[in-house]
Amino acid sequence: MSESLPPIELAGSIWFHTGSTNWGNPRRMALLAAIQEHGSIAAAARHINLSYKAAWDAVHTINSLTPEPLIICAAGGARGGGAHLSPKALEILALYQHMQHLHEQFLHHLAQLQPGHQDTLELLHKMLLHTSARNTFTGTIQAIEEDAIHALISLDIGLSEPIHAAITQESRQQLQLERGQEALAFIKATAIELSPHQPSVHPMKSSFLAHLQDTQSSPRYTQARLALNKVLTLTAILPKEESQNWPRPWPQHLWVSINAQHVLIGRSGLQ
Repeated sequence: MSESLPPIELAGSIWFHTGSTNWGNPRRMALLAAIQEHGSIAAAARHINLSYKAAWDAVHTINSLTPEPLIICAAGGARGGGAHLSPKALEILALYQHMQHLHEQFLHHLAQLQPGHQDTLELLHKMLLHTSARNTFTGTIQAIEEDAIHALISLDIGLSEPIHAAITQESRQQLQLERGQEALAFIKATAIELSPHQPSVHPMKSSFLAHLQDTQSSPRYTQARLALNKVLTLTAILPKEESQNWPRPWPQHLWVSINAQHVLIGRSGLQ
């Protein structure tokens, strides 16, 4: 553990939610502002360093969430035609920019506070860690099996068996991983396998019986939220064809399998 910490720096942003739908994130608000300034989707996308396709996807998403479109588009040639914001979009953008200004003032005020005890800062650091992986678990390294180029990390997160992660020796050395240390496991929702039947034992896979909490579906995918125990939950996303032969309705208990090659390991820089 380090004896001293650098000064605390706070950062944050505001996101708009409608129920479970996240549509007002900072990038989309930046796109609205750029459309207002430049008058076209293409120019706005270039201004905020966004691909033309990604900009149009964002426009379609925003417009699909309201009865009347927030972004008014005019067709026109290779440059994409013109675009402008509806009065409601201008109102939303102004509100967001005002809240973002207040939010920045709030963060500046928080940064003036005294940091407090070292252990508290370490816990806060872990809580504020962000990653694109949908599932994040904290545990203790139970075992390390290794050869010259490979290390298989077994992380005890409080379940019947550990989660296994296959990483390179270079990664293990950079993270200074040793048995008994605390570490983080990151698992993408799309990398998780689900089955109504118990899978065969595999040395490179972790398997758990989980309780199905709820599901959400799109035309191509199903998202499932599962409880691993009374504390830990897991989110999995699988193509619909993978479950087309399952019993209907889905069983209340499903087997979760996680390939060690799809598990990333992290470690707090404060330790």
